[in-house]
Amino acid sequence: MPAPLFHVDAFTSTPFAGNPAAVCPLDNWLDDNLLQSVASENNLSETAYLVRRGEDYELRWFSPRCEVKLCGHATLASAFVVLNILEPGRETVRFETRRSGPLTVRRQENLLSMDFPALPPWVCADPPAELIEGLGSKDVPSSILQIEDNYFVVYASEDDVRRIRPDFALLEKLHPAGVAVTAPGKDADFVSRYFAPSYGIPEDPVTGSIHCSLTPYWAERLGKNNLHARQVSQRGGELWCELAGTRIAIKGNAVLILRGSILALPGEPTELER
Repeated sequence: MPAPLFHVDAFTSTPFAGNPAAVCPLDNWLDDNLLQSVASENNLSETAYLVRRGEDYELRWFSPRCEVKLCGHATLASAFVVLNILEPGRETVRFETRRSGPLTVRRQENLLSMDFPALPPWVCADPPAELIEGLGSKDVPSSILQIEDNYFVVYASEDDVRRIRPDFALLEKLHPAGVAVTAPGKDADFVSRYFAPSYGIPEDPVTGSIHCSLTPYWAERLGKNNLHARQVSQRGGELWCELAGTRIAIKGNAVLILRGSILALPGEPTELER
């Protein structure tokens, strides 16, 4: 049978906000090139693929250009599909991933709570020239941090973050790296935006995975482990983050927007061929 496909807006309770993800449950893994082709066709920040293994699910994420090692919003969207559509009434789902270990998502009151690794950033000793120039901001950052595949540029105010008009061609030269910009928030503990043109994502609407690093940074800076975050992209979204040692609970809402089927799979006729 054709594979089901769900379009879910994550980190929002309002349709057409947050970050849209495609979720595709499969009976078995297909060829990686086909998975990438479907993700490119969807042209969303991420397409998530699920294969059930006993009580758990294997989970992989693909951007329009490549497979990624960790994705927050598509994990939240996948959990929403499992807990509300595939197995309604179930309270918890465990995902086995290839490069980020097991990830568990559970219902917590009216939110879904993801158990993710804490990835504290360190000071970037030698920022590449393309980084600050590519952000296109006249505001001077207060600090620049990094992990293996992301830079974090810290500004003084939310307005500084909102004013940024990036040069995506320059930021794309940072491959393989994304760039998060962050600052204290006006009605949240902190705000952020995230750019990853080298992954085929000029600006990601809401990015759960960068909060694995933003949460420990802001927890230490603000002196508290429970934080309310907003991503101030055009679509916007909000997250509730809780630091607990080496793990972080990242919480949010999700909304189902579309459901359908992928027809162009091996051995399956397309609609025009039927």
